[in-house]
Amino acid sequence: MTFVQQLIIAIVQGITEFLPISSSGHLILIPYLTEFADQGPLIDVAVHVGSLLAIIVYFFKDVLVLARGGFASVGIGAKNPNAPAERRLFWWIVLGTIPAVIFGLSIKMGLFNGLATSVFGVTIVDDDLMASIRFTDLIAVNLIFYGILLGIADYFGRDEKSFEDMTWRDGLIVGLAQALAIIPGTSRSGVTMTAARALGYSRVESARFSFLLSIPAVAGAGVLIVPEIFEAGGGLAMEALVTGVMTFLAALATMMFLMNFLKRASMLVFVIYRVALGALLLALF
Repeated sequence: MTFVQQLIIAIVQGITEFLPISSSGHLILIPYLTEFADQGPLIDVAVHVGSLLAIIVYFFKDVLVLARGGFASVGIGAKNPNAPAERRLFWWIVLGTIPAVIFGLSIKMGLFNGLATSVFGVTIVDDDLMASIRFTDLIAVNLIFYGILLGIADYFGRDEKSFEDMTWRDGLIVGLAQALAIIPGTSRSGVTMTAARALGYSRVESARFSFLLSIPAVAGAGVLIVPEIFEAGGGLAMEALVTGVMTFLAALATMMFLMNFLKRASMLVFVIYRVALGALLLALF
């Protein structure tokens, strides 16, 4: 990999992982729009780790609350007066992670191959998929469809709830939405923010909810790639480190921008971008 390729992958991942515009869709399109070879599993893990560290740094206080809730669940610090609330938030995040874990493992094991083919016209885990022009159609349609849903939820959504108000029902609903993001072009942050806005969370709190829910999801995605690293072999450690650090910086800057942006603006600009990009892809491919 050249440094330019590392830089582009890091910036695209760092920005699109947290903006509601689909990171997987953009990363998959890089080989279509450039002459870059596939970056390989080690770089995939590096960008996931960089993204995960950015979330932990930015939401460090919230991460501590969830960690204390986890420890309180096994009796450590259970006498803390805040323990019941922290324990509740921890378990609702766990509950919200379960749908994505089930769906992700099922796809990894090939259980949904036939369903994916019959519904979308492609098999979303086939290696030959990268050569399919119809795959770009799938990305484009999802960019447009879920972009419009985001716009509707954001326009009609009420600003009634914060992350601390999360219930098991909210955690499960947003978690089910997160599971949809395994299909490229959907956007994990976009679809979870859509669900949260529809449930009455403010724009800022929807983003906060989405990012905190992403911690186990992003970590789990990295773990799933680990077997591929052993198959691919080593020798790329320095490239992975550099790419991971650049992803961390891009992701942290993106979160700072988005959280400040949503305090004073709607998500309309992201909706317009998604629809425009989807239309452009349909026209090009």
